[in-house]
Amino acid sequence: MQIIDDIQASHAEFTALRRDIHAHPELGFEETRTSTLVANKLREWGYEVTTGLGKTGVVGTLKRGNSPRSIGIRADMDALPMQEANTFGHHSSHPSRMHACGHDGHTTILLAAAKHLATHQNFDGTLHLIFQPAEESLGGGRAMVQDGLFERFPCDAIFGLHNWPGMPIGQIGIRPGPILASSNTFEIIITGKGSHAAMPHNGIDPVAIAATLVQAFQTIISRNRNPIEAAVLSVTQIHTGDAVNIVPDHATLRGTVRTFSVEMIDLIETRMKALAESICSGFGAKVDFRFLRNYPPTINNPEQTAFVTQVLTDVIGPDNIVSPIDPVMAAEDFSFMLLQRPGCYFFLGNGDGTHRADGHGDGPCLLHNPSYDFNDDAIPVGATLWVRLVEAFLHR
Repeated sequence: MQIIDDIQASHAEFTALRRDIHAHPELGFEETRTSTLVANKLREWGYEVTTGLGKTGVVGTLKRGNSPRSIGIRADMDALPMQEANTFGHHSSHPSRMHACGHDGHTTILLAAAKHLATHQNFDGTLHLIFQPAEESLGGGRAMVQDGLFERFPCDAIFGLHNWPGMPIGQIGIRPGPILASSNTFEIIITGKGSHAAMPHNGIDPVAIAATLVQAFQTIISRNRNPIEAAVLSVTQIHTGDAVNIVPDHATLRGTVRTFSVEMIDLIETRMKALAESICSGFGAKVDFRFLRNYPPTINNPEQTAFVTQVLTDVIGPDNIVSPIDPVMAAEDFSFMLLQRPGCYFFLGNGDGTHRADGHGDGPCLLHNPSYDFNDDAIPVGATLWVRLVEAFLHR
């Protein structure tokens, strides 16, 4: 593995920076401390800095030479609303807030790359470093796009990464096409007719209707979906009733749908709505059906994926490239950027969790786990990969 010398030499500096960010987590669209830290570092290294894009996003721009080519590299900055179980020195200083997904590491990796690129300037063209807020369910990527990200900062291609627990340090996982799923939620409110539970014939039971809907929805996956195309439909909440001797008036179902294509989202939404309306009508009840499309699937451009694979193979060797890695049913709002520009998103090995010092929680070092901590050994690896990718894309 060919780690860049000065990036390796600054490992301790950026480890301290990452742990400072970890100790001061901020939720989506509240990343004022983090974005200020990022902006100050970028200005110190000579970047033209724009703040406030997508509310708390930051873009650092560096132009060198005369080439019209441009590239965007994105890192996310937000934390999760959960309590940290770790008690080591850099644990969260804020109750119910935690960097449990490694965005502190993603931000630090891009800053380490930014410092090297500004110092050595071994590229020809325009570099845009995009520090995004609110990836966790709030759509900060969409907010930046809607705020004119690519109109103000044109990019010929856009790239992003995510740390991946269980994958060894120094490996990456990559694939063309869908790599992460869409994220969609639904809410179905059934209005029946309340009655005494001992006399259910006097009412219209929304509990029985809700149970029927849960079963019927599974036929969408088993009988309407093409078996070779992945999809998940999970009813995760049923809220109804207040007393054991009363048939309630209402029942509410909520849940999630995950797919790797927009066409499959269309199919599932259409079938869910038809089943909900017909079944409720058959029971004599009314229904309010709501389907919210949160994040589209993250779909890698084949050409840019091949480019990333070749560049990173030269850096870490073919044995450290896991391709094609299996797609994952989690979702990512980097997908909104990939809808606007060709690009690639890949996974960076975060190790098996043994890097955690004394004081970590009892749980595994998995994403969205209270015992998670980013592996600082991934910082020089990730920063080197970003530098080599920029230099290859904006070659002299």
